[in-house]
Amino acid sequence: MSNSEVLSRRTLLSAAAAATTVFFAPCAIAGSIPQKSVKYQTTPNDGRQCSGCKLFIPGATPDANGTCKSVAGDITPNGWCVLFSAKT
Repeated sequence: MSNSEVLSRRTLLSAAAAATTVFFAPCAIAGSIPQKSVKYQTTPNDGRQCSGCKLFIPGATPDANGTCKSVAGDITPNGWCVLFSAKT
């Protein structure tokens, strides 16, 4: 194996690692996904709503807006988005 082959593999692996980090890092930041990107709406969808989602962080009262572990901004307990994942 020549030095140019090793360098090429090393360069490829480094580039792949950097691309993975750039791609996935924004999703790791709490509440960083724009509401529009996840089709957030302020009404339930087929009985599914934010208050029943494991990503929802409730507000001070049951009716108060809360936040989401993934979606940016205020989130109504009655809302819904494509990231909905029922509490277990």
